This record gives sequence, C-alpha cells and structure tokens, in this order.
Amino acid sequence: MPSPLNILLVDDEVVRAAMVEEALMAEGHRVICRLTSPASLNEMVARHQPDVVIIDMESPDRDTLESMALLNRENPRPVVFFADQHDSDMLQAALKAGVSAYVVDGLVPERVKAIVEVAIARFDAFHSMRQELDKARNQLAERKRIERAKGLLMKHQSCDEEQAYRMLRKLAMDRGQRIAEVADNVIDVLERLNLTSPQGRTADKRGPRS
Repeated sequence: MPSPLNILLVDDEVVRAAMVEEALMAEGHRVICRLTSPASLNEMVARHQPDVVIIDMESPDRDTLESMALLNRENPRPVVFFADQHDSDMLQAALKAGVSAYVVDGLVPERVKAIVEVAIARFDAFHSMRQELDKARNQLAERKRIERAKGLLMKHQSCDEEQAYRMLRKLAMDRGQRIAEVADNVIDVLERLNLTSPQGRTADKRGPRS
C-alpha cells in the first residue's frame, strides 16, 4: 500500500483482535479504535475517521447489518467483513449494506493486507461511480427545473423559449447565481402569482377539466 492506514477494528474476541492488530502494525498500519460490538460503529467512525473498517464476526446479524447500512449512508468507508460461516443470504445482505469485501472462513492475519487492498479498490470504484450517478441525476433535475421556469416565463411574459432563457441567464449573471438557482426562484414567484391571480383562483374553484 502506498501509505499507512488508520483502521477501526471490530472483533468480539480479544486474543484474535490482538493478533490482527499486531499483523497490521507489522505492515505499518495503525488500529486507532477497537470495538467488541458494531453497535456504535457509525459514531466511532465519525469520531476517529479511519481509512478502513475491519469487522470479524461469526456472521452479520440484523443489528450489525443495520449498523453497516447506517455507516454506508452517513460515513462511507471501505468495510472488510470476515465471517466464520458461509450464508448466501447474509452475504447478499452484507454487500447491500455497503461491505466492500466479504471473506468466509474467518480472519487470518497473513491475508489481511491483500484483502484490504482489494476492498479499498472496490470501494473507490463504487464511490466514484455513485458520485457520477448522483451528478447525472442532479443535472437532469436542474434541466427539468430550468425547462419549468422557461415555460412559466413564456406564459407570463408572452415570449418565446429563447427569450425566456435569455431572461434566466441575465438574472443569473446579475445575481451571481447559477441558472438552476434562478430557475427555482422564478418557479416559486410565478407559481405563487398564478395561485393569487383571478384566473388562478377561478381555476382552483372549478377544478381540473375532464
């Protein structure tokens, strides 16, 4: 690995945890927090900011899965889970909860280095893909809001699409805002105007046409 890692270790067996910590230290890494239960996992990760989380248990129970899912939502980290028993359902549940690497047959200190490397690579690839997906979703949502704002301007100002877009762009430049932010303001103002106008009140009383 290019640099030492700060690791949070979850293991309910004190002797085994000490052996794992010794193996990690031999590779130049540091166990900055050791837990005997994953109950406070998210809180401890937020406090200590480890690079990797290693969990060694017989198998992930419901509470453990919930703790890992919470961690994945709020403080995502590469998580390596060493299980003593194979269970296909638990494996799928653990991966869904955000585990980067799930290893059956327990934790062998000599294997930790290679497995952690793979887990970090998988986590980085997935995290990058999720960021790109979130970016694409946000861009799509922004385009929809801009189209909505243009439509309202066209109706309210009796202008065409190009003129409406120029209005949005000028407002954005004058205010030092992004066009999507201006579009949100335009939508809010014009929709309120529509609701308070005589035409809007009439439409509300009559209800939608069939």
